[in-house]
Amino acid sequence: MPLDAEIAKKMLQLVTSRYDDRHWRKRIEKTLSLPQSGVTDPIQQQIFVFLKLGLKAYKSRRADPDSWILGGYATKEVIDRAKFQPQLVGPTIKKDDVAFLGTDPGSDVTEAWWDDMLVQWFDVPEEEKPAEEAGGEKAEESDSPSAAKLKA
Repeated sequence: MPLDAEIAKKMLQLVTSRYDDRHWRKRIEKTLSLPQSGVTDPIQQQIFVFLKLGLKAYKSRRADPDSWILGGYATKEVIDRAKFQPQLVGPTIKKDDVAFLGTDPGSDVTEAWWDDMLVQWFDVPEEEKPAEEAGGEKAEESDSPSAAKLKA
């Protein structure tokens, strides 16, 4: 199940507040490399895409992995642009939607929290799996009688 609004907010706060900390830089780069489908809230998804596009370094046409501009003035400029000119992020974004950018998410955001966030980003709801398995079992059961008829 993708990130809910509260976890996505902490993730965006982490990206926009701890970018100068070398300890978090690789994790922030990994987060920016993730697909936007992991954020469910449409407003937070627009903010994530804006940061992702704004912080992406120039990439040649080769199949190089993405690189990111993290740390220093350029990163602060992208974050301030999102915070103080929310219309650049999206036409429906208001100042209240981006007010939390640049504030630290708190001491509960640790490496363990980040690992759990990654798992949740790609986690598929378990409710769908039993329905698919039940459908698969029914298909096998229906094949069995027809196979028995062919043998007889």
